Amino acid sequence: MSAIEKIQDNGLLRFLTCGSVDDGKSTLIGRLLFDSKTILADTLQAIARTSKKRGMAAIDLSLLTDGLQAEREQGITIDVAYRYFTTGTRKYIIADAPGHEQYTRNMVTAASTADLSIILIDARKGVLTQTRRHSYLTHLVNIPHVVVAINKIDLVDYSQEVFDQIVADYLAFAAKLGIKDVRFIPMSALNGDMVVERGERLDWYRGPTLIDLLEAVPTSHADHAEAFRFPVQYVCRPQDSANPELHDYRGFMGRVESGLISLGDAVTVLPSGRETRIKAIQINTASLPQAFAEQSITLLLEDEIDISRGDMIVKTGELPNVTKQIDAMLCWLSESPLDPRRKYLIRHTTRDSKAMLAGIEFRMDINAMEHQAAEKLGMNDIAKVSLKLAQPIFADSYAANRRTGAFIVIDESSNNTVGAGMIL
Repeated sequence: MSAIEKIQDNGLLRFLTCGSVDDGKSTLIGRLLFDSKTILADTLQAIARTSKKRGMAAIDLSLLTDGLQAEREQGITIDVAYRYFTTGTRKYIIADAPGHEQYTRNMVTAASTADLSIILIDARKGVLTQTRRHSYLTHLVNIPHVVVAINKIDLVDYSQEVFDQIVADYLAFAAKLGIKDVRFIPMSALNGDMVVERGERLDWYRGPTLIDLLEAVPTSHADHAEAFRFPVQYVCRPQDSANPELHDYRGFMGRVESGLISLGDAVTVLPSGRETRIKAIQINTASLPQAFAEQSITLLLEDEIDISRGDMIVKTGELPNVTKQIDAMLCWLSESPLDPRRKYLIRHTTRDSKAMLAGIEFRMDINAMEHQAAEKLGMNDIAKVSLKLAQPIFADSYAANRRTGAFIVIDESSNNTVGAGMIL
C-alpha cells in the first residue's frame, strides 16, 4: 500500500526544487502536475500548441513553470515560479528556483519558507559546483528535509552503478555540511519514472516514488515542540458604543508564528515583561479552546496591559532573547552594495528597528566553501555580520525557530528590501 493510501489529510507542504541549469527542475514540476492530473484543460492545450510550434513531438512540461517571456525564449528559469496542487490527501506549494549563480537571491527567498528541498542532479554529470552551492543554501536556511533526485537516469540506461556512485559522492559532501535527513531517488522526469508512477525500468530501486515521499514527510511545525511566539500586528478596539459587549473589548491580533496556546495559559508580554493569562482565543467571532502555528487569531487577556504593534506575547517560562545586537548570516539582495556607514531598517516579525553594521566577520565563497575577508557586500553575497539595533527585538536563533530567527533589511530611502538575515 502506498503512502497516499495510508495517510489522510497531511496538511500543507511547501517544497523547493533547485539544481544546475538544465537538470530538469521545471520538467519535474510539470510531470508532477501532469501525472497528478492537476492541470486545467486550457493550460494543457496552450502548452501543447507552444510545444508543437517548437517542433517537439511531445508536450514540453517545463512550460508550466517558465512563465516569463524571457524564460521561454532562453529556455532557462530566471524568477522563482510558484505552483499549487493537491493530491486529495495533502496540499502543496512548489517553488521552482533558478539554477544560475546570479539568481542566488531568488533561491534564498524561495527557500526561506520551504519544508523540503528537492535537489536535482543530472545522472550524466553527477555532483557539480551548483549542486554543492544549492545544498549549502538549503542547509543555510535550515530546510529540514532534503531529497536528491538523480534525474535523466534514462540517459545512462537506468544504471544502478551510476546512481550508487552519485549517492556516495553526495553523502561525502553532505557530511561536511552537516546535512542529516537526505533521501535519494533515481528518476526520469521526462518519461515519468519514479515521479508519480514507478515505471517499469527501475526494478532495482525499492524505495518510494517522489510523490509517496512528499505525501509522508512531516512539515517543519510537526518535527518538534516549538515555543509559542505571537507577534502583535494590530490592537483591536471596536468603535461601537451601541453594543455594550464591545465597549471594553481589547483584542490583540496577529499570527501564531510557532507553538501552541490554550485558554488559561500563563503568558508574558514583551518588552514590558508583564505577566497575565489567556482569557479568550478568537477567529472572527468564533471562540477556540486553543490555537497553533500559522493561524491568524485574536487574543484577549485577563489583565489590562499596554500592548502595541511590534510587541510579542510568549508563554511564561519560554522567553526569547531580548537583544539590541545580533550576529547573523546575511544574504544581500540589492544591486546597490551594503554601505557600512549607512543606517538601515531591520524588520523582525512585526517590529522595526534602525540598525547599523557593526562588522563583517567573513564573506562565504560558496563555490569553494571557504570564508573570505570582506569590507562590503554586493548582490548575492552571503556573509556573517554583526548588527547594532536602536530598539530591542525578541529573537530566537534561526536554527531553533525559522520565523523568529529571520529578518529583512530595508533601505529607508527607497523602501526596498535589500537584505535577508538568519540570526545565529
